Amino acid sequence: MEKYAQSSDGQNIHYKESGEGNPSILFVHGWLGNAEWWNSQQEYFKDQYHIVQMSLAGHGKSDTSRKTWSSESYSDDIKAVADQLDSKEIILVGHSMSGAYVLEAALKIPQVKALILIDTVKDLDETFTDEQAEDYLFVHYRNDFKNAVENILPQYLFSEKTPPEVKEKLQNEFLHNTSETAIELLRPLYKTDFRETASNVQVPVRAINSDNSPTNADNNRKYLKDYDYVEIAGTGHYPMLENPEKFNQLLEQTIKELI
Repeated sequence: MEKYAQSSDGQNIHYKESGEGNPSILFVHGWLGNAEWWNSQQEYFKDQYHIVQMSLAGHGKSDTSRKTWSSESYSDDIKAVADQLDSKEIILVGHSMSGAYVLEAALKIPQVKALILIDTVKDLDETFTDEQAEDYLFVHYRNDFKNAVENILPQYLFSEKTPPEVKEKLQNEFLHNTSETAIELLRPLYKTDFRETASNVQVPVRAINSDNSPTNADNNRKYLKDYDYVEIAGTGHYPMLENPEKFNQLLEQTIKELI
């Protein structure tokens, strides 16, 4: 069932619902992604839970005409979808940049019972400022976005075991955007210090992280009251796409522990 919710600034936010049961699992993709990134999870979990896959503004089938891009507006996108669900309990699943936004959304949505972060927020004390993002990322996007996507980003996003077809699919999706759009959609992540947000989160936070880069659980526990994580071996930044079978097992185990 394809639906739309209206965010706080009037942007229409696309989402898909399937399955039934409690809780609702609301999946939020990362940068330049869309609701379809979670199709393997939808197929796996639809007979157990109510599954919701959404696209943030600027992504997928959601509106792209937002005037001011901010962490607040992204978290409002998530709230807009959550508010339309007939659900008393919601688990938010946020990948990559959306890990930060589900933390923020959790403070706005009373039905949220837990958060699951996917290869993100691995060290809350490791902050990256807007100026650093400009110097290390955005300059490459502006100079030659295609080169950045094909030759620079893979060093950070993929592992040696990332399937070539996954790499190709993601790079093709990225290149459907202009460099300025790519920057505009990512910049809010570097304009906010999410440590204060994390300190206000009252619900359990779990993570499924790739072993491609380390997780600093001690630093995260300085801010998050109830944080723990598991690692998935041999994937890059997109475990749900790279190894859906193993990822779904870990996600199922995590959800069952939380409920």
